[in-house]
Amino acid sequence: MFTGLIEHLGTVSSLITDAGGCTLTIADSAAILGDCHIGDSIAVNGACLTVTEFDTQVQGGFFKVWLANETLERTDLGERKVGNQVNLERAMGAHVRFGGHFVQAHVDGAATIIDRVPDGDSLRITFQLPPPTTERPSLLPYLIPKGYVTIDGASLTLTGVNDIERTFSVMLIKHTQEKITLSRKVVASKVNIEVDMVGKYVQKSVVAALGGGEDQGLKSLIEKIVEDVLVKKGLP
Repeated sequence: MFTGLIEHLGTVSSLITDAGGCTLTIADSAAILGDCHIGDSIAVNGACLTVTEFDTQVQGGFFKVWLANETLERTDLGERKVGNQVNLERAMGAHVRFGGHFVQAHVDGAATIIDRVPDGDSLRITFQLPPPTTERPSLLPYLIPKGYVTIDGASLTLTGVNDIERTFSVMLIKHTQEKITLSRKVVASKVNIEVDMVGKYVQKSVVAALGGGEDQGLKSLIEKIVEDVLVKKGLP
């Protein structure tokens, strides 16, 4: 479990790809490796990854993680280049103050930056989600104004949502801009999105309570219930 509060910015120093996936090496990461062990979880740009190797003795420190093909398909990590910075967060400790929101670091999908507008010292950024498919349903039902969203691992507050245009927006204050990579991404860049898991549980509970199956959307389920009621009442 994570909080979405980025601890440190690491630097991609190596990407070695083969048919089974990719080995990613993150340098300049000694700041978060003091209590690291092989097998620990570290969120890299919002994706929960397992540490397979690390060394704090070399300059700056580094750790390695393995990216399975599923991870490469769902995140932007396969598109990172040597020299790119990435957001890093260790798994949440039980003894720390909880300051973000419940983040699993299981990326739900990607969005694209379509607009960046300065607002004083702050920065407003708008994103667009891809059209939904059978394999990848829309994430919009889980996005609400003033709700939470995780973008590249950072817990952020939604300032606006447009269901028709499949867009949503956030605002980064100056401090946040300095601490995460999002402020440096340009229009057309991809970002990793994880929606609030509480919304997922609520929707599944409602669908189950209404008698629907796991693969049945809430809208289609309500339409079916209305149709059944009309049939029972003998109405067209």
